[in-house]
Amino acid sequence: MAQMAAEGKTPEILFWVGCAGSFDERAQKITRSICKILQHVGMSYAVLGTEESCTGDPAKRAGNEFLFQMQAMVNIDVLNGYEIKKIVTGCPHCFNTLKNEYPQLGGNYDVIHHTQLIQQLIDEGKLKTQDGESFKGKKITYHDACYLGRGNNVYEAPRAALEVLDAELVEMKRCRSNGLCCGAGGAQMFKEPEKGKREISDERIDDAIAIQANIVASACPFCMTMLRDGVKHHEKEDDIQVLDIAEITVRANGL
Repeated sequence: MAQMAAEGKTPEILFWVGCAGSFDERAQKITRSICKILQHVGMSYAVLGTEESCTGDPAKRAGNEFLFQMQAMVNIDVLNGYEIKKIVTGCPHCFNTLKNEYPQLGGNYDVIHHTQLIQQLIDEGKLKTQDGESFKGKKITYHDACYLGRGNNVYEAPRAALEVLDAELVEMKRCRSNGLCCGAGGAQMFKEPEKGKREISDERIDDAIAIQANIVASACPFCMTMLRDGVKHHEKEDDIQVLDIAEITVRANGL
């Protein structure tokens, strides 16, 4: 973004990479997939790079409002300094925080999640499931991320991105507004679990096994980590793949 600003250019959209998308090895693949999609459709985009810091979502969920506001104000100063109008995120937690919690601190932006962008590009005919990998004969189920579904009522965009595939889209018993949390939200990702009988991620993968899904589609880097843990615990790595919708889209379009 700094480079574009120095050249007097303005991107169509700013890609907010997020902490997981920057530092988590598995989530970095999702980041690359989103970039491939943006480049394929010729959309002008920028990233903040080292100027981007955590949105403050984990701090806020863990109860540290002071730290959240400090983190948010730093980001808002950077975003407003570049006069950013539109942001796409690879993470529902970043999406929710930027969209719903930054406005009260002076950060007003048009924020969309990458699944919403993918749906928009499919509707505009810019993304076509041609020349890529076929998903024929595969059963794909979508796991609703809490901050996308229940938090922001985004249920259709991720499914629309999957409906264009030549695969069978199946729903788990607990889906949409009755979906089951992966267990990582509310800053739970960064702490040890409380005592209990079993991990939530194992419970969630039970739902996928029950409908004989080959692919569990995710739209959140936290969900990705938890769902993969559940698959490993069940020793189903050869039977069930966990893929982000951006990765599935990239494969289907042969990017």
